[in-house]
Amino acid sequence: MSDNQRVIVSGGSGFIGTNLINAFLEKKWEVLNFDILPPRNPLHSALWNKTDLRDRKELIKKTREFRPSVFLHFGARTDLDEKNNLAGYSSNIEGVCNVVEAIRKTSSIKRVIFASSQLVCHLGYRPVDEYDYCPTTLYGVSKMLSERIIRAADDIRTIWTIVRPTSLWGPWFDVPYKNFFVTISKNLYIHPGDILTYKQWGFVGNSVYQIEKLLKASQDKVHKKMFYLADFEPVLFKDFANLMQRTMGVAPIRTVNPDVLQGIARIGDIFQHLGWKQPPLTSFRYHNIITSEVQNLEPLQRLVGPLPYSPEQAAAITVNWMRNARLIQ
Repeated sequence: MSDNQRVIVSGGSGFIGTNLINAFLEKKWEVLNFDILPPRNPLHSALWNKTDLRDRKELIKKTREFRPSVFLHFGARTDLDEKNNLAGYSSNIEGVCNVVEAIRKTSSIKRVIFASSQLVCHLGYRPVDEYDYCPTTLYGVSKMLSERIIRAADDIRTIWTIVRPTSLWGPWFDVPYKNFFVTISKNLYIHPGDILTYKQWGFVGNSVYQIEKLLKASQDKVHKKMFYLADFEPVLFKDFANLMQRTMGVAPIRTVNPDVLQGIARIGDIFQHLGWKQPPLTSFRYHNIITSEVQNLEPLQRLVGPLPYSPEQAAAITVNWMRNARLIQ
């Protein structure tokens, strides 16, 4: 790839998309953000083109007019709120069909990265290969279907790659991980006893670096392949929480008997059922806390090499951003 690129980032108003655009602007690339929502970063306002990925005609027209060399598809509905109807995630299914068609009809595009999700398999499940799916949410099902749509499009004349972000954190993030950091800052986070849970989480700055490396890699290493996005070393969840506590300069994190914390989570379930959208702890979140997330990052690590940010550096950058954004004191 040359040093000057024209890039479309669908979902550029989201968490990962905002960080990608920041990185591309530093490289002086020409960037266009397709998103139904305005940018999180006000400095990106001039790059925003309000676009609904479900409008195929407009999407194709706008893509061809911009003549991108790179298309990064990170636009999606990412919450887990829809419980009844897969149609609620039409952006993840119909939207992907339309993105594929726009890429098919835009000859200038040389590289494409499609963002999927690790939730094509439920947390704790270790897939045999990238075609082994085990979703337990409608969101996960929608992402599974989007991957199948992409792989079925054999006539796309460009180099494409699928990435599955794990639990990513850092500047410009939002719920649920933002809530976890805020809870620590308020001395409200309580760890469940001595439960040892390992997480393959990722700092978004490292993930952006990984994506840039994928864009530069030779075709034989990335074409039609899938990579998980995360920091390469799993972290002990309790150690991660303690790192954030020390970086914020708040009181040490308390621990309680797991059964007590599970009881608090059930109370949170009741409040959520009564209409409190984001109580501090629910059974779903408690299950996530005590369930290890460890994915196979070896293929990406061989391709990318060392990451630019250590956990301590990433924590400092994130806490500083949260303070500037007045999310914490």
